[in-house]
Amino acid sequence: MTQQWSQSESSAVPHGAEDGRRWWPIAAVTASVIASCYGFGRYAYGLFAPDIADHFAMSATAIGVVGGASTLGYTVGLLLAPRLTAMLSARAAVVLASGIASTGLSLAGVSGDWLPVFVIGLLTAGVGAGLVSPGVAQLIARSVATGPRSRAQTWANTGTSLGLAVSSFAPALVFGWQVTWLGFGAAAALVTALAWRTLPRAAEGDGIGRSGEGWRRPGLTLLLVNSVLLGFTSAPYWNFSVDQVQRAGVDPGVSGWFWLVIGVAGPIGGVVGALAKRLTLTTVNVATWMLWSAAIALLAVPGLSLQFALISAGAFGAAFMGLTGLCILWAAKLYPASPARGVTLSFLALGVGQTLGSIATGLFADQTGLSTAFVVAAGLGMTMWVQVHPRLRVQ
Repeated sequence: MTQQWSQSESSAVPHGAEDGRRWWPIAAVTASVIASCYGFGRYAYGLFAPDIADHFAMSATAIGVVGGASTLGYTVGLLLAPRLTAMLSARAAVVLASGIASTGLSLAGVSGDWLPVFVIGLLTAGVGAGLVSPGVAQLIARSVATGPRSRAQTWANTGTSLGLAVSSFAPALVFGWQVTWLGFGAAAALVTALAWRTLPRAAEGDGIGRSGEGWRRPGLTLLLVNSVLLGFTSAPYWNFSVDQVQRAGVDPGVSGWFWLVIGVAGPIGGVVGALAKRLTLTTVNVATWMLWSAAIALLAVPGLSLQFALISAGAFGAAFMGLTGLCILWAAKLYPASPARGVTLSFLALGVGQTLGSIATGLFADQTGLSTAFVVAAGLGMTMWVQVHPRLRVQ
């Protein structure tokens, strides 16, 4: 299954991508967009879940269902991404995604006591997150030279960590969670303007629908299974980890440190691109899955202390960024001439897994307790050892 970036892709890349243009400004701006779409629009819900649950008097099952609304929007965005990128351009899709995320965050911030308005805002912000990843993948493929392309893709993906770190202490602000979400919306609007002014304009025909590639690929099923399981097992952590830590007796006032560690540790996952080239993608993927399972299981330990919670957060942040980065690199191997196709399919599967996992975690929490959900998620992650089988390995 070894497949390098093909000549067909190289010929599709605008000449500017090979003329010495520095890759890091593009990676930095796209990381900022991903920070607002994911760090704020996609995952801030989990950070504020205890406050939101109190505000709207929600049960654990309701928390999971509302969290599923964000994932539903994310899925819709992923479904729309190929058509929008083909009709407009990868650059336009990235800017649009950031604007939609800003709109959703602002709507959630003005929801008041109206839960349906909050849900619509959460869903809208999720659409922005769904649109942004395929657009970023395609933009980098068309704008960055072949050599540093994997690094640019991986580091852009760690923008989620930036958003998590920036938002980590927001619950401690005296303004309240809704005013804070309005602030998130304003920040996302500024990022949208930055992206509009600085991201490069690609050549004609950069839409993913114009490459002539089919969707089917040998090995695609394994990538999709990997992505669904990643989404399902991440749902307990993203939606309920802060709640779990507080239930264990950790002072709610220091929960921001927990979220901060998730964000700060995320860039460590950026090394997976280089490691995958040296050790093969499968080797790095399986090793990261084991770290992932350990991080999730740690939150289920009875008598959880703040120290162990922070260790869990660090391992989870690094593993999540690593695993999503590997999904992007894996998709690029399967779809060298149009990586956004593969990213769309992989992240769509991840979204399906998160939707199911969010609802399942809420049901587990109400019936058997949150700890059970974390144990089950950790156990499912361990099944990824199956990828070491010779017939399933990806180079």
